[in-house]
Amino acid sequence: MLFAILCNDKADHLQLRLDTRTAHLDYLAQLSDKLVFAGPFLDDAGKPNGSLVVVQATNLEEAENIAALDPYAKAGLFSGVTVRPWNWVMNKPEHLK
Repeated sequence: MLFAILCNDKADHLQLRLDTRTAHLDYLAQLSDKLVFAGPFLDDAGKPNGSLVVVQATNLEEAENIAALDPYAKAGLFSGVTVRPWNWVMNKPEHLK
C-alpha cells in the first residue's frame, strides 16, 4: 500500500534543513524499493519549506515509523507530519501496478 508523508517545516529552520540534507538523502536512498518518490515543497521565493515523501509500506504503523526515522524529523525540522494512505490513479508507473 502507498502512503504519503506530508511534512511542514518550522518557520525559520531553513539552515537546519540544509545542514541535515545529506543525512536525509542518504536515509531516503537506503529505503530502496520502499521509496516511491520524494521532494520538497517550496515557498514563494522557491526555498524548501516542507517535504512530500511517498512510500510503499505494509500498514500505517510502518509508514509512520519510516517518517519518524527520517533525519529531518529526528533533527526537529518539522512543525507537523501527516501520514496518509494514498492511491495513485493517474500516470502510475508500470512497476507499481
